[in-house]
Amino acid sequence: MIFSRKRAEGGRGARDERAAEVLDSYDAEPTGPSRGPYDSSEAPDDVQRLDLGSLQIPAVPGVEVRVQADPQGVIQQVVLVHGENALQLGVFAAPRSEGIWDEVREEIRQSLSADGAAAQEVDGEYGPELHAQVRTPDGLTDLRFVGVDGPRWMVRGVYQGAVATDPAAAGPLAQCLDGLVVDRGQEAKPVREPLPLRLPREVAEQAAEGDGGAPAPAPREA
Repeated sequence: MIFSRKRAEGGRGARDERAAEVLDSYDAEPTGPSRGPYDSSEAPDDVQRLDLGSLQIPAVPGVEVRVQADPQGVIQQVVLVHGENALQLGVFAAPRSEGIWDEVREEIRQSLSADGAAAQEVDGEYGPELHAQVRTPDGLTDLRFVGVDGPRWMVRGVYQGAVATDPAAAGPLAQCLDGLVVDRGQEAKPVREPLPLRLPREVAEQAAEGDGGAPAPAPREA
């Protein structure tokens, strides 16, 4: 409810307006962040997501979710693919008091430098990110590292393909990152420890019979 305010007669007008403003502040609908990655406590409802435990990935047309899991169904890698572009996702524990992306980003830069790859820091949509070109068996490959600090967690994304040099081309992959939900849980974890990712039981059983690299199942509505 939003109160309409009008000045009362006499000298009480200003006081009445201040009181109404206080009431408005209590009655206002709470607003969460305009986009994600979201903490599970503030994620929008009624969105179809693939539940992988600590990560819940929104269903975006044209995006395939590929996971690499061990025979027990524990996921080692999550990659979102759209055409020739890919986004690898990781989620890690962080302290309550501060984010860790600044430190992690510097470690990535140093690691790339040790491998002979120069990385350039760029101010991106989520803040500072790293752009690098690395040598692979297929030749030189462009990578773009982004990080988002949340409450006691950090999401790291690595773009590959045209989106590594042209963020505007991310399209559906950016929609997935913006709609990502992190379920951190309440248990204490060492800082930077990967948060657990698991396949649904029936999919884990299928992976145990195969190579564990099949696409993930269709998402369910949250």
